[in-house]
Amino acid sequence: MKKMVMTVVPRNGAEKLLNALVNAGHTATFMESRGGMLRQSQLSLFTAVDSEELEKVLEIIRGSCSTEMIVESQNDAEMLSFGQTSITSGVGGAVIFIWSIEGIEII
Repeated sequence: MKKMVMTVVPRNGAEKLLNALVNAGHTATFMESRGGMLRQSQLSLFTAVDSEELEKVLEIIRGSCSTEMIVESQNDAEMLSFGQTSITSGVGGAVIFIWSIEGIEII
């Protein structure tokens, strides 16, 4: 059975992932998308793979996309009154959706 893997990545990290997939012998179709809290530009990559290849594709995605943790210092008096002096958030990474497909038809 085939699986469809849709990977949503920040635009600046998509080329690295696309190159890694192609170098491993996979193909991907992609489209630009916008979403999330900041409405940032992202790419959604679609890769159809045999079930046996799924874990290899996921390893490629994990190896190509990583989340960077950003720590922002807060000196605001109100933040200090609550005991919070910094905010940590993740930037980058990927969101992966996987579903089964019954077939692929090229016409």
